[in-house]
This record gives sequence, C-alpha cells and structure tokens, in this order.
Amino acid sequence: MNATHLHLILNHLPVLGTAFGLGLLLFGLWRRSSELKKTALGIFVLVALAAVPVYLTGEPAEDGVESLPGVSKPGIGHHEKAAGVALTGAVVLGLGSLGGLICFRRGRLLPAWFTISLLVPALTVSGLFLWTANLGGQIRHSEIRAGSSLPAVTGGEHR
Repeated sequence: MNATHLHLILNHLPVLGTAFGLGLLLFGLWRRSSELKKTALGIFVLVALAAVPVYLTGEPAEDGVESLPGVSKPGIGHHEKAAGVALTGAVVLGLGSLGGLICFRRGRLLPAWFTISLLVPALTVSGLFLWTANLGGQIRHSEIRAGSSLPAVTGGEHR
C-alpha cells in the first residue's frame, strides 16, 4: 500500500463521518436525546482526528499521481487549498465538540443553545468536505470536470 492508496482510503472518513454526525445531531435535537447529541459530538471529535492523517497523506499522494496521464495539476492545487480549509473547519468543530463533551459530562444534559450553535459549523464542515472530495475526484476523473469534452451518457448509451 502506498501513500496515494492510503489517502484514497482514509478520505472517506471525514466526508462521511461529518455528514453522519450532522444527521445524528439533528436526530438528537428532534428526539431531545442528550445521548444522541453527545454521540454526534464524539463523532465530530473523531472526524477532526481522522482529517489530520488524510491531510498529511495528501502531499505524498500528489507526488505519486502528478506524473500520471490525465491528471489535472491545477486540480491538485484547488483540492489542496480546499483541504486546508476543510481541515481547519474540522479541527474547530472537533475542538468545540470536545469542549462540550468535557463541560457537559457525567450525566449533565447538553443545553439546546450549545447543540444548536454546532449546527451551522457542522453543516459548513460537511459542505467543505464534500467540496474538497469533489475537487479531489476531478484530479484524475475528467468525466466529472466542469466543461468536460467527453460525450454525455444518456439512457445507458454513448452519443
């Protein structure tokens, strides 16, 4: 297994984890369940931790693919910048979540204002990871690049 393979495997954790945590947080708010909300916060902490190795394997992954045919070098740069923003957002969300877990431990209920205040950052970070993943996919997959000259596929047939 090389750095590119590791990066491609790990990058799913923050993308899917943040979306899952956001859904769980919303469900916990709806159900008024402190346990579900605390679980969502724990997921955000784990996502922040997982985002670090994903980011750190990005540069070695770049070294492994930049000379391959069909790779978009400008796409690598856009993906790298987006990844830095997403990592920063994940760390901020993770630290806020960790703070909440520490402050409201041992059976203390999470106040509604606290969990509601995490909704916007969680939604933002989820969007940042989706945007970053999309840019990462465009590095090698010309079929998803904007303005692609590849033929459209409709009804299961190539035109």
